[in-house]
Amino acid sequence: MKTPSRLSTVLHGLLHMAGQVEPMTSDTLAQCLHTHPVVVRRTMGSLRQAGIVQSLRGHGGGWSLVRPLSAISLRDVYAALQETVVVKVDIGAPHAQCLVERAVTRVLADVYREAEAMLVARMGDISLQALLLDIGEGAPFIAGGLPPHPHPLP
Repeated sequence: MKTPSRLSTVLHGLLHMAGQVEPMTSDTLAQCLHTHPVVVRRTMGSLRQAGIVQSLRGHGGGWSLVRPLSAISLRDVYAALQETVVVKVDIGAPHAQCLVERAVTRVLADVYREAEAMLVARMGDISLQALLLDIGEGAPFIAGGLPPHPHPLP
Protein backbone atom coordinates (compact mmCIF):
# COMPACT_ATOMS: atom_id res chain seq x y z
CA MET A 1 0.00 0.00 0.00
CA LYS A 2 1.25 3.49 -0.83
CA THR A 3 2.10 5.71 2.13
CA PRO A 4 0.42 9.12 1.99
CA SER A 5 2.68 12.10 1.52
CA ARG A 6 3.24 14.58 4.30
CA LEU A 7 1.32 17.15 2.26
CA SER A 8 -1.75 14.95 1.83
CA THR A 9 -1.71 14.04 5.53
CA VAL A 10 -1.57 17.69 6.59
CA LEU A 11 -4.34 18.65 4.15
CA HIS A 12 -6.46 15.87 5.65
CA GLY A 13 -5.92 17.33 9.11
CA LEU A 14 -6.60 20.91 8.06
CA LEU A 15 -9.92 19.97 6.48
CA HIS A 16 -10.97 18.19 9.65
CA MET A 17 -9.93 21.24 11.67
CA ALA A 18 -12.12 23.40 9.44
CA GLY A 19 -15.18 21.42 10.47
CA GLN A 20 -14.63 21.94 14.19
CA VAL A 21 -16.05 24.70 16.33
CA GLU A 22 -13.41 24.26 19.05
CA PRO A 23 -9.65 23.97 18.50
CA MET A 24 -8.36 20.43 17.95
CA THR A 25 -5.72 19.14 20.32
CA SER A 26 -2.51 17.57 19.07
CA ASP A 27 -3.71 14.27 20.53
CA THR A 28 -6.99 14.38 18.60
CA LEU A 29 -5.27 15.34 15.36
CA ALA A 30 -2.68 12.60 15.89
CA GLN A 31 -5.44 10.01 16.26
CA CYS A 32 -7.17 11.34 13.16
CA LEU A 33 -3.95 11.25 11.12
CA HIS A 34 -2.57 8.01 12.57
CA THR A 35 0.60 9.60 13.87
CA HIS A 36 2.15 10.80 17.12
CA PRO A 37 1.18 14.10 18.83
CA VAL A 38 4.83 15.23 18.71
CA VAL A 39 4.76 14.92 14.92
CA VAL A 40 1.54 16.96 14.85
CA ARG A 41 3.03 19.70 17.04
CA ARG A 42 6.20 19.91 14.93
CA THR A 43 4.20 20.06 11.70
CA MET A 44 1.65 22.52 13.03
CA GLY A 45 4.50 24.72 14.23
CA SER A 46 5.56 25.18 10.60
CA LEU A 47 1.98 26.01 9.64
CA ARG A 48 1.74 28.48 12.53
CA GLN A 49 4.88 30.29 11.33
CA ALA A 50 3.26 30.56 7.89
CA GLY A 51 0.11 32.13 9.37
CA ILE A 52 -2.16 29.20 8.52
CA VAL A 53 -2.96 27.93 12.03
CA GLN A 54 -2.76 29.17 15.58
CA SER A 55 -2.42 27.37 18.87
CA LEU A 56 -4.14 28.07 22.14
CA ARG A 57 -2.81 26.70 25.42
CA GLY A 58 -4.69 25.42 28.41
CA HIS A 59 -8.17 24.04 28.87
CA GLY A 60 -10.07 24.25 25.59
CA GLY A 61 -6.84 24.90 23.73
CA GLY A 62 -5.50 23.28 20.61
CA TRP A 63 -5.00 24.10 16.96
CA SER A 64 -7.34 26.14 14.77
CA LEU A 65 -7.21 27.78 11.36
CA VAL A 66 -6.30 31.47 11.22
CA ARG A 67 -7.56 32.15 7.71
CA PRO A 68 -10.67 30.98 5.88
CA LEU A 69 -10.26 27.92 3.66
CA SER A 70 -10.73 30.09 0.59
CA ALA A 71 -7.59 32.06 1.55
CA ILE A 72 -5.32 29.02 1.95
CA SER A 73 -3.93 27.37 -1.18
CA LEU A 74 -2.33 23.97 -1.51
CA ARG A 75 0.87 25.85 -2.39
CA ASP A 76 0.67 27.77 0.93
CA VAL A 77 0.62 24.49 2.83
CA TYR A 78 3.30 22.97 0.59
CA ALA A 79 5.57 25.96 1.19
CA ALA A 80 4.92 25.96 4.95
CA LEU A 81 5.96 22.32 5.14
CA GLN A 82 9.16 23.27 3.30
CA GLU A 83 8.67 20.44 0.88
CA THR A 84 11.46 20.55 -1.65
CA VAL A 85 10.67 17.87 -4.20
CA VAL A 86 7.33 17.15 -5.81
CA VAL A 87 8.76 15.12 -8.66
CA LYS A 88 10.94 12.42 -7.15
CA VAL A 89 12.85 10.63 -9.85
CA ASP A 90 16.28 9.14 -9.44
CA ILE A 91 18.27 10.25 -12.45
CA GLY A 92 21.53 8.93 -11.10
CA ALA A 93 24.85 10.62 -10.60
CA PRO A 94 26.71 11.51 -13.75
CA HIS A 95 29.99 9.81 -14.39
CA ALA A 96 32.58 12.41 -15.32
CA GLN A 97 33.97 10.06 -17.97
CA CYS A 98 30.69 9.54 -19.84
CA LEU A 99 29.52 12.55 -21.85
CA VAL A 100 26.27 10.80 -22.78
CA GLU A 101 25.28 10.13 -19.18
CA ARG A 102 26.18 13.70 -18.15
CA ALA A 103 23.99 15.11 -20.95
CA VAL A 104 21.07 12.82 -20.10
CA THR A 105 21.31 13.69 -16.40
CA ARG A 106 21.52 17.43 -17.08
CA VAL A 107 18.52 17.44 -19.45
CA LEU A 108 16.36 15.26 -17.20
CA ALA A 109 17.20 17.40 -14.16
CA ASP A 110 16.01 20.49 -16.08
CA VAL A 111 12.81 18.74 -17.17
CA TYR A 112 12.04 17.61 -13.60
CA ARG A 113 12.68 21.12 -12.22
CA GLU A 114 10.28 22.55 -14.80
CA ALA A 115 7.67 19.91 -13.98
CA GLU A 116 7.95 20.68 -10.28
CA ALA A 117 7.56 24.42 -10.96
CA MET A 118 4.38 23.74 -12.95
CA LEU A 119 2.97 21.52 -10.18
CA VAL A 120 3.69 24.10 -7.49
CA ALA A 121 2.14 26.85 -9.62
CA ARG A 122 -0.99 24.72 -10.12
CA MET A 123 -1.22 24.14 -6.35
CA GLY A 124 -1.47 27.91 -5.99
CA ASP A 125 -4.71 27.81 -7.98
CA ILE A 126 -6.43 25.38 -5.59
CA SER A 127 -7.78 26.57 -2.25
CA LEU A 128 -8.64 24.36 0.68
CA GLN A 129 -12.24 25.50 0.15
CA ALA A 130 -12.16 24.05 -3.38
CA LEU A 131 -10.70 20.85 -1.97
CA LEU A 132 -13.47 20.63 0.62
CA LEU A 133 -16.12 21.20 -2.05
CA ASP A 134 -14.55 18.44 -4.14
CA ILE A 135 -15.22 15.84 -1.49
CA GLY A 136 -18.40 15.02 -3.39
CA GLU A 137 -20.73 13.49 -0.87
CA GLY A 138 -19.58 16.21 1.53
CA ALA A 139 -22.43 18.62 0.85
CA PRO A 140 -24.27 17.75 4.08
CA PHE A 141 -21.28 18.61 6.25
CA ILE A 142 -20.07 21.75 4.52
CA ALA A 143 -22.91 23.61 6.21
CA GLY A 144 -23.04 21.57 9.40
CA GLY A 145 -19.44 20.66 10.11
CA LEU A 146 -17.49 17.56 9.17
CA PRO A 147 -19.02 14.16 9.79
CA PRO A 148 -17.54 11.77 12.33
CA HIS A 149 -14.08 10.72 11.26
CA PRO A 150 -14.22 7.39 9.41
CA HIS A 151 -11.24 6.20 11.42
CA PRO A 152 -12.49 5.42 14.92
CA LEU A 153 -10.94 7.65 17.53
CA PRO A 154 -10.38 6.03 20.95
